[in-house]
Parts: sequence; C-alpha cells; structure tokens
Amino acid sequence: MDKIKILWADDEIDMLKPHILFLNDKGYEVITAHSGDEALDIIKEDKNISAVLLDENMPGITGLETLIKIKQVNGDIPVIMITKSEEEAIMEDAIGGKIADYLIKPVNPNQILLSLKKTLDNKRLVSEKTNTEYRKEFGNIGMQINEKLSWQDWMDLYKKIVYWELEMDKLQDQSMLEVLKMQKADANAQFFKFIEKNYVSWLGPKAVNPPTMSHTLIKNKFISEVNKPEPVFFILIDNLRYDQWKIIQPILQNYYKVESEETYYGILPTATQYARNAIFSGMLPTEMEKMFPDMWLNDEDEGGKNLHEEAFMQAQLKRILQKEVKMSYTKITNHAAGKKLADNLHHLLQNKLNVIVYNFVDMLSHARTEMEVIRELAENESAYRSITLSWFEHSPLLDIIRQLADKKIKIVITTDHGTVHVKEPTKILGDKNVNSNLRYKQGKALDYNAKEVFEIKNPADAFLPKLHPSSRFVFAREDRFFAYPNNFNHYVNYYKNTFQHGGVSLEEIIIPYITLTAK
Repeated sequence: MDKIKILWADDEIDMLKPHILFLNDKGYEVITAHSGDEALDIIKEDKNISAVLLDENMPGITGLETLIKIKQVNGDIPVIMITKSEEEAIMEDAIGGKIADYLIKPVNPNQILLSLKKTLDNKRLVSEKTNTEYRKEFGNIGMQINEKLSWQDWMDLYKKIVYWELEMDKLQDQSMLEVLKMQKADANAQFFKFIEKNYVSWLGPKAVNPPTMSHTLIKNKFISEVNKPEPVFFILIDNLRYDQWKIIQPILQNYYKVESEETYYGILPTATQYARNAIFSGMLPTEMEKMFPDMWLNDEDEGGKNLHEEAFMQAQLKRILQKEVKMSYTKITNHAAGKKLADNLHHLLQNKLNVIVYNFVDMLSHARTEMEVIRELAENESAYRSITLSWFEHSPLLDIIRQLADKKIKIVITTDHGTVHVKEPTKILGDKNVNSNLRYKQGKALDYNAKEVFEIKNPADAFLPKLHPSSRFVFAREDRFFAYPNNFNHYVNYYKNTFQHGGVSLEEIIIPYITLTAK
C-alpha cells in the first residue's frame, strides 16, 4: 500500500526529525521544506501531496502568505497551520484562508497524527457514517412507503427522501445513490396511487380536511402576513422544487432566519397556467373561468395564459379582507428585468404587499430541453440542483433579498409547482387540438393505456374546464412523459432525461412555502 504523502514546511524542520519518523511509522511519507517559497516549488512539482503542515512564522514569506499562494496553486489541498501564536487576528486570517485545522506549538506527534487523520479521513468517515445511517433508515422508509399514509405523512416522507438525496450528493457514492433512486421511484409509484385515489375528494366546498393546495395557499397561510402591520414580500420562484429550496437555504440564512418551512400540494395540472393562476385567484380553474371569463384562457385559446395574476391577487385579497391592499406586482423573466428591480427596489418599500414572480427555474427547465449546453450542465438531479445554486448565487434575486434583509422586511418564498426528471415514454394519440405539455393532455379524442395515466374522465370532477362534451384530462405518472407514436423514437430521444412538469410526482406536487424573518 502506497504511503500518504505529506509536505511539512517549517524553518526549524531539522529539529522535528522525531516527529517525522513517527509519522513515517504511521504510514505517511513526509516531504520537508525550510521556507514558504520552497514549499510552493514542491507543490507545483509534485501533484501527489495529500496535505500540508505549515508553520505560520517563517522567514521570507509568512505562513499566511504561503497559505494564500498554496490555495492559488491547488485550492483543494488541505493545509494544517502550526504556530506559536494564539493571537486572534492570526487565527481569523488563517481560518478565512480556509485551513483544514489549526495547531499551537509545541505540538506532540499524536496531535499531528490526529489532525491528519481528521483532515484526510474525514470524507471517508462521513461517507461510512452516512451510508450506515441510510441503511438503517432504508427499512423504515420502505415500510412507510407501503403503509396507508395521509397527505401529511407523504409530505414528511418526501422531505426525508430529499434529505438523503442531499446527503448522498455530498458523498458521490454511486452505489448508495442507486439504492436511494430505486427507493424514491418506489415512493413515487405509491404516491401516484395515493393521488389517484384521493385528489378529487380534496376539491370543492364539501372536502373534509384537505391539505393546503394552490387555490387555498393565500387564504390558509399567507393572509396572516398581510394582516400584520409590517410590509411583506411574496416571492414566487416558478418551478422551484423542495430540494432546490434546500440547496439555496444556506445562502439565505446568512441574511434571514427561517421562521417556518412548510410544504403544500400543487393542483393538477402541475403547470403554470393552472397552478399559479389558482394561487393568485384563490380559485380552481372552472371557478376562475366562471368569475373571470375575460381573463381565464383555456389550453385551446390563443394568447398568454398568465397575464392577469395581479388582478387575480387584488380580487382575492379584497374578497378575504373586505378592503383594498396597497400592493405591487412584478414579473421577472430575464436577468435585465431582475437587475432593474434590484436597482429600483426602494420604490416598493412603501407598499403593504409586494409580489415578485421570478421565472428563472422554469426557464432553466425549458432550456434543459432546448439547449444542448444546458443538457450537459444539468444531466441529472444533482447537477440540476447545482446549476440552480450557481444561478441563485449570482442572480439579481439574491441582491433583492439582501436589500430586504437590510431593511428588516419579512419575505415569503414559494412556488407554483415542481418538475420531474422524465425517463420513460407513454404512448398517446390525440387530434391537432391536444395541448403540447408532455406531462398532461386534455382533449376529446385521446387514446392511451389507462394503466399508465391518472385519467379524469369528467373534468368537472376536478374543477377543470370541459372544452368539448367528450373532453377528458390525463396525467403522466412518476417519471413518464407522453409521446406520439408517429416519429416515436425521435421524440423519445429528444425529451428523455429532460425535466418536465404537469403530471403526478412527489417533485411536482409537494412544494415549498417558506417564511423568512430578517436577522
């Protein structure tokens, strides 16, 4: 077995020979340097250095200066700083320079050994512990999936699955990740059956103990914030899954504390036209169609389907509160519009309520289908989360949220639906008027395998518009997408492994509702 190669830089390195011999006996090969410059030369030449022991106080360039230069050469190499000084400023500088550990002289060989083991074995130890914990949890999750779960149970179970997905992301253990993927697929199969059995019963005035859904979100959760004297921002990030929220949460917690983290159920279809209009109107689609005939557009109608969200929201607030609310509504569909809002945010601060609809994640999902470069950047669930995080870190939205935190303004972050990574095609036939969405279809002449879909033969049962006497809605299950038999292979190759929404999956239906209070 090859020894682990360590570089130790200290101007008094010759006096440390007993320590070096001790480490050699423990399986390390110790390379020595008398100065920072010499250490840098070694690191540039030898790519097999696993860690650096670095004296802070050396002639020439200091240990802290050497640390910076080492990170410029190899940002991933762990550096353990060793110093005589306990001065706070030096410690802060070293920690800010991303050291792996910090030791105060005089050090004994066992201290160094412990530090090296902690630094170099940390990932392995964490991986082993995580895998052991998941193996224990695997059985519990498996039993839960096959139990008779309530809508609340399903929300809790989905959060648990997302937790393990994010833990596995850190480890990149492919074997355990495959096990988790299979368990998630099993969960989605059972969740589909649950929705198929219960969804329609949650709708309408006679529903008994339904979950909060798109059309009841404002009434059940957000209206309490509007009733408070302080201003509030309602930020809807289109297509934001729960796992994507968990990825951006650590950044937001630099500025805000999470007052509450909840989930709710998006209505079907899990598509913007239906779900987001339901949020802002507080109504189901047929109710909107009846009350706002000039604003509601069906799938077959020409024109934009989400052009009246501000009017819907104002009408809903007036209906609930019996008074007007001073509010603004801003829809952001590109970077320039986001930058403009960030630059002019102060103009909104006098309003009681400000609504921002931010479309980035939805655009990313569609771009994932259309653009080859995005396909390569977001080839799987983990990469899709990663690109969401990268966007958020550099987005005008983060600048907007920072500004609101400085003003101590409460914000709510939510979404209208999630998206699912589709893998398997479901054949369907329809006439030329059938809508183009890959996860739901509605029309009068649909031909499909009923076992592969959630079908609503009478749209009125689900408060969905009935465009023709024989119209019906069908929703794709789990990770499936609809494909037409003509030119089937081309269609499948184009859309397989893309991210779509409109159907029935945990990722699309169970979505975040987060209340944040400025620190």
